[in-house]
Amino acid sequence: MRTLIVDDSKFIREYLMQHLQRMGVACTEAEDGGAALSVLRKGACFDLMLVDVNMPVMNGLECVKRLREERLDPEMKVMMVTTEADHSFIEQALEYGADEFLMKPFTPQSLREKLMLLGFAMAA
Repeated sequence: MRTLIVDDSKFIREYLMQHLQRMGVACTEAEDGGAALSVLRKGACFDLMLVDVNMPVMNGLECVKRLREERLDPEMKVMMVTTEADHSFIEQALEYGADEFLMKPFTPQSLREKLMLLGFAMAA
């Protein structure tokens, strides 16, 4: 399994990477939505993108919207990693093409549960 982690916080990227790698997941990171799209436009393919919402340069919603509009890696699942719990935000993210949400702060167990909801069988 290959995952693209998109977050402006180096701490969050490293935290996610640490837990995903323990589950046998290969990880690539990007510091904002624009950087993530650049990686994808170069032809890299992933099973999952974990994307923060509030980032400089390009936020997570705009990244997901462009990702789906440009049909970059159309089979890739997208999980928003966010503190945003507003119903209108969730509706908009789903409309743009998000598949699931992981609310911050999160635990390794909640991350694993969300991955399983998306159909990924994870190693212990």
